[in-house]
Amino acid sequence: MRKLRADDIPQIEEMLVATGAFTDAEVEVALELLEIVRIDLNQQDYEVAIDEHAGRVAGYVLFGPVPLTEGTFDLYWIAVDPQTQGKGVGRRLVAHVEQSVKKRGGRLLCLETSSQGGYERTRKFYERAGFVEESCLRDFYKPGDDRLTYVKRF
Repeated sequence: MRKLRADDIPQIEEMLVATGAFTDAEVEVALELLEIVRIDLNQQDYEVAIDEHAGRVAGYVLFGPVPLTEGTFDLYWIAVDPQTQGKGVGRRLVAHVEQSVKKRGGRLLCLETSSQGGYERTRKFYERAGFVEESCLRDFYKPGDDRLTYVKRF
């Protein structure tokens, strides 16, 4: 794992699009957050870890502490290049986040995802990683598209 570099951002954009899992608006938000991390070296809201393989970004994760909480962290974004999916990149990224959260006194790691069928594989990945569905906010994203919150407690 390593920190974000400026030359990672175009590769991450390609990867986000190639997964087919994210809308154009979601890709735009992901890139905005990466730019915040890249430009504002003093910000403490977000941390990015890069998993690299053969000189290319194989996957990335963006996470950080939740303001006004004690020991609660959010896993905001995780994506793995389709060419390296199924090779442990996602598991390594989640393990890195868990280690970082624990080192910082974290007790709760949260993430949210959609209830739509296209996210089934994503939800299964989170469940295999030990996350438990904690809540469902019906029709959150749009009618028929619920927000599912998953949690891992330490």
